[in-house]
Amino acid sequence: MAPFFSGEPMTNIEQLHKAALDFINQGRLKQAHAVCRDIIQHDPGHADAHFLMGVINYELGQIKKSIALMIEAVKRDPKVEYQAHLAKAFAINGDLVAARKVCDANAPTTADSALTADTFGVALSKIGLHNRALTYFENAISKAPENASYHYNYAVSAKFLGDFEAARQGFEKAINLKPDYVQAHYALADLGDVDNHHNHIPRMEALWSGVSDPNARLQLAHGLAKEYEACGRYDDAFKVLQSAKSQKLAQTGDSAQSQKALFECCYELMSAPQIPSGCESDEPIFVLGMPRSGTTLVDRILCSHSQVMSAGELQDFGMAIKELTTTPSNHVLDAQTLQAAYQCDPKAIGQRYLDRTRSVTAGSSRFIDKLPFNFFYLDLILRALPNAKVLCLIRDPMDTCIGNFRQLFSLNSPYYHYSLDLMNTGQLYAQFYRWVHHFEQQGHNNFRLVNYEALARDPEPHIRDIIEFCDLPWQDACLNVEQNTAPVSTASKVQVREPINTKSIGRWKRYQPHTEPLERFFTEQGIAYDL
Repeated sequence: MAPFFSGEPMTNIEQLHKAALDFINQGRLKQAHAVCRDIIQHDPGHADAHFLMGVINYELGQIKKSIALMIEAVKRDPKVEYQAHLAKAFAINGDLVAARKVCDANAPTTADSALTADTFGVALSKIGLHNRALTYFENAISKAPENASYHYNYAVSAKFLGDFEAARQGFEKAINLKPDYVQAHYALADLGDVDNHHNHIPRMEALWSGVSDPNARLQLAHGLAKEYEACGRYDDAFKVLQSAKSQKLAQTGDSAQSQKALFECCYELMSAPQIPSGCESDEPIFVLGMPRSGTTLVDRILCSHSQVMSAGELQDFGMAIKELTTTPSNHVLDAQTLQAAYQCDPKAIGQRYLDRTRSVTAGSSRFIDKLPFNFFYLDLILRALPNAKVLCLIRDPMDTCIGNFRQLFSLNSPYYHYSLDLMNTGQLYAQFYRWVHHFEQQGHNNFRLVNYEALARDPEPHIRDIIEFCDLPWQDACLNVEQNTAPVSTASKVQVREPINTKSIGRWKRYQPHTEPLERFFTEQGIAYDL
């Protein structure tokens, strides 16, 4: 790249700044990065250069670098725009405490542009504060009504809050403004309420052949599959998912070996000497298990109790460990970090976890953390928080695996790559199943396996058992989860608005004969299914 500097420094810095903005708008991030670096070299106090570097790193997936650069920008100039993007980056990184702190310092009326208002809204929605997020999204829409993404973001929060009609209208508005908005097509299909006479299948099929990006194809495939299923076209649903998932799997690679290494590490480390010095708090109730196994149902049962709040799928236990171990890997959860965690003071882990959750859980005597993959931390959780309650969901392996295969998870998170292949999902289930049953055999008083099918078929005795296990007084509201109006930020956001039912039990059979290899696998593993 030719040198930019000649003549008056300030004039050239202004020219460089304009060039950086032009490069970013053109998607030429490498060139923009080089220009911003030159600006900072000649003017270390240039706040916007730090901010733009943060934006570039965010777009490249370097979230931690992005946060560090945005913090530097805010130090030099606490512009609302900078703070909005910093809050969003914190939220994406799982640092909900820091994200909320930034959001709390800014009211909706302080947003000086539609983009800034929308960015704050996205940060709040990632934290789970959807009511507050809606106010920012409304602000963004009022400033820029023709922006499709602002209508989409508004609809997502409305969906989490159970306002499905507002969500439908928002997604349709986004699609009208941007017909190839695949995320909106999927989100609208996910709301359901379609049949053979009223659906969006022709509209999505017309898009299918023109979509080549693996992420976009995966989103559109899940939208089509949802509506194929609603019309009884299960073979078409499976095939369109398999087509898109195999393309995405070729891009990401197989995750089976890394999963196996994590479980081997869990078995090895649980034999480490017990240090009886964990944090004494009994506030947390961990609800975990394979995704799509009923964790959200148990969460809704518990947070229907007046003494319990749902904090959602918190990343804080893993983040607390990562902060204390300071391992160099880019992943929060890996074998190296798990091993290092056992060298930490368990009380420090428990206290760091509680401190990190305070911005969400302050004022509640008990709270639920329902991150499914916390099952990798089972032993560490009960070392760090020996008085916490841990409920682990067990669901029929075939229904669980098909449920994972049918679900659109985070596109870029490596922890969900298993779901791109049905047999990989089966292998993860088998490892999970053996691990949690082995852990149960250790006799931890505060650990309990919960069978989803038994709970769904005969709710009251099992709900009473859950409430008693959590040392809570009985309240009838726990039987009526459909009356719980709290937001739901999970894949079950539509289903949990219904009374407890058995409609999803045995759903996997609709996908035969595609399930035959998985059925043989579970038979060989000695894991019973379809009980």
